[in-house]
Amino acid sequence: MIKVIFKRNVTRIATAFALVAMTALSSCEHKDLCFDHDSHSPKYKFRVEATYQQEWEIRSDGSTDWKNFSAWVDTYGMQYDDLRPLIPAGLRMHDFPALGPSDMINMPAQGDVVGLRPGKHQLLFYNNDTEYIVFDDMYSYAAAKATTRTRTRASFLGNPFQKQTDAKEPTVAMPDMLYGNFNEEYTSERTVEETVMPVTMHPLVFKYLVRYEFSKGLQYVGLVRGALSGMASAVYLNSGRTSAEAATLLYDCTLQQWGAQAIVTSFGVPDYPNGYYTSTRAPRSHALNLEVRLKNGIIKNFYFDVSDQIAKQPQGGVIVVKGIEISDEDGKHGGSGFDVNVDGWGEFEDVDMPLK
Repeated sequence: MIKVIFKRNVTRIATAFALVAMTALSSCEHKDLCFDHDSHSPKYKFRVEATYQQEWEIRSDGSTDWKNFSAWVDTYGMQYDDLRPLIPAGLRMHDFPALGPSDMINMPAQGDVVGLRPGKHQLLFYNNDTEYIVFDDMYSYAAAKATTRTRTRASFLGNPFQKQTDAKEPTVAMPDMLYGNFNEEYTSERTVEETVMPVTMHPLVFKYLVRYEFSKGLQYVGLVRGALSGMASAVYLNSGRTSAEAATLLYDCTLQQWGAQAIVTSFGVPDYPNGYYTSTRAPRSHALNLEVRLKNGIIKNFYFDVSDQIAKQPQGGVIVVKGIEISDEDGKHGGSGFDVNVDGWGEFEDVDMPLK
């Protein structure tokens, strides 16, 4: 009697498992019948796939002019590709929905799966690993822009080629690398299949290889630094267009056998569209400064009008000034007992202003 009862129970259990298995298989035969399963249920998600345009100089027609200069290595002592920016450590998507508050979503540099509320959105993309970039007016898609920190130098007197009626430019630190892109209108809809949003991240910061070539007296020089005036103070994230306001970039230089060199990062010239557009900006004055501290402690300043060079290279390039001289009288004055490497720039050190 006991054996019969046991067999009946086994039969009932086996039948129950069979019914469960058949139900599961039939319910997943079509995806539209399987919305209770997360992998098949409709979502307001998509995958961002980001790639990076690693260019350090771009002309108005989108070309990279210096890349085709056959004597680049012999002339400048480095590979053209050495100046290319790196892929950043991370990416941020700033979401401005038609309804509701804005939101920021951080993800790996190559992108990730992200979710948005249903409806229309405006999206800004930019790398989130910057140190000197300051993001302003981020409450608005139309107003959002990137600028940089204020930097002061007591010995810098400004652009001597500037008109007296022009406003005095603020002095700022160089921006670090910034990439950007935007989507002016994206509609978040419920989908079953994963959708992909390709995002090409364009450079919003460019590089100028600046060379100060000496013809005499380089042996007297202990320290060098420079400034470049008339450059854009900010860039708008929704278009890549630079602001109309200009600023002067302050930077350090390195001594070379032929003079001084700097790799200057910049948003480019003011009021300039990014990419494949024609500029409508008015002519501006661009001054290049070189400040040297001689080994005897004397400080000398040199100024050069590089407006023509910048006009041809609105977003990165090469700037060269030649014929810089330090006289024997200046170089030997007071002897050479002053150790500039220990004292540095002393009371004339640059000061980075803290954020408010």
